[in-house]
Amino acid sequence: MDGADPSNANVSSDKSEHMTSGGPVPQRPRSSVALILLASGLTGALLYFARAAFIPVALAMLFALLLSSPVEALHRKGLPRGLSALLILTIFLGVVGGTVNLLWEPAQEWLAAAPRTSLIIQRKLGPVARVMRRIDVITNRAGHLTDIGAGAATAPQAAAPSDSIGLLAETRIALVAVITVVILTLFLLAAGAPVLAGMSAAFASRMHATHALQVFEAVRREVGRYYATIALINLGLGATTFGAMTALGMPDPLLWGVLAGVLNFIPYVGSATTLTVLAVVALVSFDGFGRVLAVAGTYIALATIEGQIVQPLFVGQRLKLSPTIVFLSLWFGGWFWGIAGIVLAIPTLVALKVASEHSEHGATLVEFLSPSTGKRLRARGAALKRRPAEQAAPSGTGVP
Repeated sequence: MDGADPSNANVSSDKSEHMTSGGPVPQRPRSSVALILLASGLTGALLYFARAAFIPVALAMLFALLLSSPVEALHRKGLPRGLSALLILTIFLGVVGGTVNLLWEPAQEWLAAAPRTSLIIQRKLGPVARVMRRIDVITNRAGHLTDIGAGAATAPQAAAPSDSIGLLAETRIALVAVITVVILTLFLLAAGAPVLAGMSAAFASRMHATHALQVFEAVRREVGRYYATIALINLGLGATTFGAMTALGMPDPLLWGVLAGVLNFIPYVGSATTLTVLAVVALVSFDGFGRVLAVAGTYIALATIEGQIVQPLFVGQRLKLSPTIVFLSLWFGGWFWGIAGIVLAIPTLVALKVASEHSEHGATLVEFLSPSTGKRLRARGAALKRRPAEQAAPSGTGVP
């Protein structure tokens, strides 16, 4: 028609040309939000109530991820993968077992002396101890008000068998979990990337399986490098803590050095726990508050140097996470899976961040986990998107 708008005609022609040249653009199916929430809730409930089965599997996957780099290095040297896995796992268990055996006796002595330590702390703190004793008296009186004719002698006799049975049951569960973690870690290390590639190919197309394998390799490489660096840094922190506690006259300085190095794998919470333990031990061991303050101040200085200078220098900003997200993940992991959840919280965040960086739609999640890295990733993605348009612009201007 003569009254037709030429701009509308151009738009329709562009649409038809796009449909005919490139074919119809496939629309991505939109999942229901309610269905996603329901599936997430059911998965969370399953992981929570069946944690006795899932925690050993998750820990085995973590240890296999951390130990896979030396296994792959030995495999590239010509050693069979199964033998490499057995050798690395044996060395790792030997180091852990030797450290526990070395520190078992002093740790048991401090645990056995806990009641005496509590009395010493109460005596030294003075007014605070008296307030706490008054609170205990009031609590005990309130508890006796609820006792209605209950025999005081029969209650401990009835509780003793159940306590022993519960202890045996907990020991058996812990032993089974440790054996499960060790065996499953060995199997995962011996299987390696080929088995993962076969499993991915069985559930996805070749292109998606290849991408999944690339993401797994990136996660394995980055997480392994991150924790290897953190392990060396924590080893240095433990050694310097041992030297400082020895110079300050603290009892069992090796125990506190190892404690500082191990707990430093848990950001923020680990350092705070170590500081609390060192302050309590110094308060019990020394008469003057000056030496107590010297112990606490020395560790605060060492932890500050490690956290603000050494770790940013060697780890860099690539795997830096938001402190708020780290704290919330530690809190949620401890509530959800206890100590195992705290151990798994940070590796899960690091792996999630690395996987998101290798995803086309992961910039938002990366920015949520680490705002500085997310901004750099968005800037790089925008530059990559502009490059094809700039390259296509000169060719488009020559069309008559």
